[in-house]
Amino acid sequence: MRAGPRRARRFDIADIDRDHRAELESAVRLTREQKRVLTDIAQCRTAALGGHVDCCRACGYEHPAYNSCRNRHCPKCQALAQEKWIAERRARMLDVRHFHVVFTLPAQLRRLARFAPRTVYAALLRCAERVLLDFSANLSATIGATLVLHTWRRDLQFHPHVHAIVTGGGLSFDEHQWCPGQRRFLFPVAAMRKVLRGKMLAELRAAYDEHAFDGFNDFRDPEGFERLVRTIATIDWHVYSKPSFDTGENVLAYLGRYTHRVGIANSRLLHADEHSVTFRTKGAATETVTPVEFLRRLILHVLPGGFHKIRHIGLYAAAASRKREVARQLLGQLPVVVQLVPWRDRFFALTGRDLSLCPRCGDRLLSVAVERARAPPEAA
Repeated sequence: MRAGPRRARRFDIADIDRDHRAELESAVRLTREQKRVLTDIAQCRTAALGGHVDCCRACGYEHPAYNSCRNRHCPKCQALAQEKWIAERRARMLDVRHFHVVFTLPAQLRRLARFAPRTVYAALLRCAERVLLDFSANLSATIGATLVLHTWRRDLQFHPHVHAIVTGGGLSFDEHQWCPGQRRFLFPVAAMRKVLRGKMLAELRAAYDEHAFDGFNDFRDPEGFERLVRTIATIDWHVYSKPSFDTGENVLAYLGRYTHRVGIANSRLLHADEHSVTFRTKGAATETVTPVEFLRRLILHVLPGGFHKIRHIGLYAAAASRKREVARQLLGQLPVVVQLVPWRDRFFALTGRDLSLCPRCGDRLLSVAVERARAPPEAA
């Protein structure tokens, strides 16, 4: 009898975390948020978090299913959260053309962003918002946009940037008509670059005056801040606008990949052992690093506690429901009624697996709760 094809071995970031965290902590000082993330990733879907056992009375099948950590940085906990978010956003999304605009923080500001991430990330998001809203005034209209902060490249290096999905037009200020934008581009990219640079310079100066960067080594020199400002004032900032999407549904599917994406998923791991980790980067390219370097890069992308990486502005803001419905009526679109689907049904839609049925005989499963194997640590 011929054996079937061998399944490729699956590697797990949690295993790298458990095996090499102590070595990482001996080399790198972790923040409380970074420690919490590593703890949650290591415990996710293990007995440490408790769970339940699915039992089949018909054939005796048993299978333990452990609880998820639900940490927004965990690569295992994003699929269902993403689907739930998309379903909820469907009620707000207008079925019009959208553009994808990317605002990137210059390399010269990355060290400052690592020192004061909350301040710099918030400034970048605010400035991206204001650039879009300022340029939409040229249409004499209110646009809708969702912005998402990412901090990584495909090789997990630090690279803060903001993705913005923006309506290709807006509701006129007098709310009497829908004002479509240009079909090929949203706003002039070269002009957006200059405005973003000016707004960020003003934000950074205000933060510096409020002592948000006290303790940053480069600014111990009294001329350090002004030297940095002069440098970033003369370089070209990167703003990129991608072609539009024709329908709101395509936008949602695309946007969902960005809102709940983490730096790397288990599916990109190609090999891991005690000496090295190899993962896919872009296309067929790969990167091989030590396990400790892999974890060091991973924790670069842990956001400050309570920081909101997703922002909605204009017609997509929570407070703009009335204007959004006016725009929907002008566009001849019906209101979207969203029905929240139970997580098991969402799982079935994603995977085709019915978790309520025995995979061996098809009879209905009985779930029996399992207590935590041990209490979670008081301090991460």
